[in-house]
Amino acid sequence: MATAPYGVRLLVGAATVAVEETMKLPKTILMYPMTLASQAAHLVMRFQQNLAELVIKGDSTLESIFPPKDEKPEWATFDEDLAAAEEGIPGPADAGSSDSDRRTEGRFALYSVAEETRPADAAAKPARQSKKLAGASAVPQPAVAAELDYPTLTLAQLRARLQLLSVDELEALLAYEQATKRRAPFQTLLANRITRANAK
Repeated sequence: MATAPYGVRLLVGAATVAVEETMKLPKTILMYPMTLASQAAHLVMRFQQNLAELVIKGDSTLESIFPPKDEKPEWATFDEDLAAAEEGIPGPADAGSSDSDRRTEGRFALYSVAEETRPADAAAKPARQSKKLAGASAVPQPAVAAELDYPTLTLAQLRARLQLLSVDELEALLAYEQATKRRAPFQTLLANRITRANAK
């Protein structure tokens, strides 16, 4: 069989590819958005990976030039440090009570129960806690605190009752909280409610 001239073969090959691509076009059009999205995600991930590698190299270089100092900042004071300073090295009973103290702060304060209502015996509490409770019992309880049974309320329960209280009652509760337990979430909640009530 005689071979066709080069130009004819080229034209026939181009026409065949054009027909094949035209037949694949519906499937290609459907897959094209996913292909683009996949390639874009790949490029973004690769860029983030390169950035992370550069940051890690920068950290290691800075650490080799300026070695980190292992010193404790002056402002970093923890309950365990205070207990160690007052009573010596705290024992395991002190560690358990400090864990229960932490549950009444921060994000757990919303559902925490007041300290007097916890079923912990008095011997297991640190000396600084018993001093705090002794000072709290000397403060007279306002009528609104007795009416609400304030010492046993959690933060969520107190928040639900705030709408019913007047500004004077809120200020009495805030003063009572500051004089007794001094729990930051409770003080913040009461102070914010007083500010909103005065703004009305």
